[in-house]
Amino acid sequence: MRDELLFGAAYYPEYMPYDRIHQDLAMMREAGMNVIRIAESTWSTLEPQEGVFDFSYIDAVLEEAERTGMQVIVGTPTYAVPSWLVRLDADVLVTGREGKAQYGARQLINLWNPTFRRQAERVIRRLISHTASFPCVIGFQIDNETKHYGNYGAQAQAAFRAYLQDTFGTVKALNEAFRLAYWSNSLASWDDLPDMRGCVNGGLAAEYERFLRRQAAEYLSWQAALVRKYKRDDQFITHNFDFEWKKFGADIAQDGYSYGVQPDMNHCEAARALTLAGTDIYHPTQDALTGAEIAFGGDEIRCLRQDNYLVLECQAQAFKAWTPYPGQLRLHAYSHLASGALGQLYWNWHSIHNGYEAYWRGLLSHDLEKNPAWEEAARLGAEWQRLGAGQLTLRKKNAVALVIDTHSLTALRRFPIDRDLSYNDVVRWMYDSLYEMNLECDVVDVNALEPERYRMIVTPALYSVTEETLRALERFVEEGGVLVSSFRSFVADEHLSIYPDTQPHLLHRCFGMRYQQFTEPGTATLLGRPVRYFAELLQCRGAESLGNYEHRYWGRYAALTRHAYGQGAAYYVGCFTGKETLKEVYADAARRVGLQLPGVSWPVILRSGEDRKGRNVHYVLHYSQEERTFPCPWERVRDLLSGKIYRRGEDISLGDWDVAILREET
Repeated sequence: MRDELLFGAAYYPEYMPYDRIHQDLAMMREAGMNVIRIAESTWSTLEPQEGVFDFSYIDAVLEEAERTGMQVIVGTPTYAVPSWLVRLDADVLVTGREGKAQYGARQLINLWNPTFRRQAERVIRRLISHTASFPCVIGFQIDNETKHYGNYGAQAQAAFRAYLQDTFGTVKALNEAFRLAYWSNSLASWDDLPDMRGCVNGGLAAEYERFLRRQAAEYLSWQAALVRKYKRDDQFITHNFDFEWKKFGADIAQDGYSYGVQPDMNHCEAARALTLAGTDIYHPTQDALTGAEIAFGGDEIRCLRQDNYLVLECQAQAFKAWTPYPGQLRLHAYSHLASGALGQLYWNWHSIHNGYEAYWRGLLSHDLEKNPAWEEAARLGAEWQRLGAGQLTLRKKNAVALVIDTHSLTALRRFPIDRDLSYNDVVRWMYDSLYEMNLECDVVDVNALEPERYRMIVTPALYSVTEETLRALERFVEEGGVLVSSFRSFVADEHLSIYPDTQPHLLHRCFGMRYQQFTEPGTATLLGRPVRYFAELLQCRGAESLGNYEHRYWGRYAALTRHAYGQGAAYYVGCFTGKETLKEVYADAARRVGLQLPGVSWPVILRSGEDRKGRNVHYVLHYSQEERTFPCPWERVRDLLSGKIYRRGEDISLGDWDVAILREET
């Protein structure tokens, strides 16, 4: 475990208008920074012609890092290919639904292409062997925000056919698994498998996307294996996982933020290649800053290896909407630590003077001088140096799990809940409600779920689920756990064939209810509050209704149910409600398993864990420009930032966008 928090930025001297490596690293050190990330986007600089390598930029940075005591993370440069490689073999570029990609943008790669793999292997071997011996190099980032890039090329589809043959054995088994008789889609031989771009069978199309995700994960494993041949034992292998991108509204790629489960890469599968999980998290700021994106991303990435993780990219300032208010950059950083991060790196150190990302902007603006963002980072760096990883790094053990599933996400793109309600909307509705209540949770992939670790499990729209998982959830409730599930859960098997019996499949006894119909809510309300998008008409069969629909025709059906089952209880939320209603369900569920809710809620967020000496530490994060106080809920705590002591009941004062870090003391 590292002795210091990592604090720094991505750094690209090859993008600079003039040579200033010495000046830049001096400014970083002055700001308390100790790490930079280099090389991951500069293949054409490192290998300007096939087989001709130029590591002069790399050497200059590493030598200055050695001199100044900076640490370095070296990225493999494979996510943006040089033009000579495409000239060598045009099939290096991916063929998507709309045809062959055109050269220019990053992440347009055919991961199956042998020319790409051969050339990528060579540059990876040369770069890692060249840099691994430098003492300042602490680890390697493989590729960058990797996904499957919507590959519908001939190589990918041939590999998919081989995968189906290996998985199902016979076309008869394939036909039965996906019910391919519909619209005469059944196959007589493997040669009959059609181009997947035209596939109308939701299950088979979703299986293709699952296959693509697995191949993208295999690609990262392939890179990791190359790196392991050269790296030292003390150097880590990481990757910067990203999330689904939510646009604010305008159709501009830069105008948005990290929102929910990534549809084009399964983090759980891909993380097996790593020794340290990493992530890129971007979020709204100014008046729209809530901290929810930081918390959701951290709670998911931390669970990939059940360990601390590293934020490899986060925003400093960008566009008109990302210029932070005073105090917000500091609040961002402590929010990452509160979820279990080992540190954070900004994207980017310097603003770029040309190119697509010119207005993403770095910690330094285009004038490359100190500015308010740098000054706030320097304050943060001084605090981190003073307090150190031993006091600020958290080990977290949560009693609540929120279960995510990339396959269910894919399914609900094929079979939408509503035009305006996606899988990730449901995930964030259920997660954000927990977050705002200060009911901390792990965000766990369904295939990595260990129910015995938790007292409460939440399943947002777990549409596709195996019977093995269903039985595990039933045992969890029988043995005393509490299950809270939403509409569109437990509908279909792993091939997206809808279970042909009572819904929710296998768990209708556990929930003590069933449903046969669902509807547009229309004018229906629940507990006097609106219902939106979707409503299942629940029929109680032993369950207690916590609220029926208020509607002339749907009023005889329950919308919320609770059922004691074995030693535990199961709650079912049959419609999309406001957060207020969902929070009432959570509060009741938490009481049943003895989870205490704090007497404070958003915009004051509490995130807790243990420091390296096993002492309880509570991050208090204030997402508001209003000053407020709240009574101390602990017997005696010390604020690590101010040194103040608070005892139970005493007021803790919070300024605008403020932070307190409270350690329990005897």
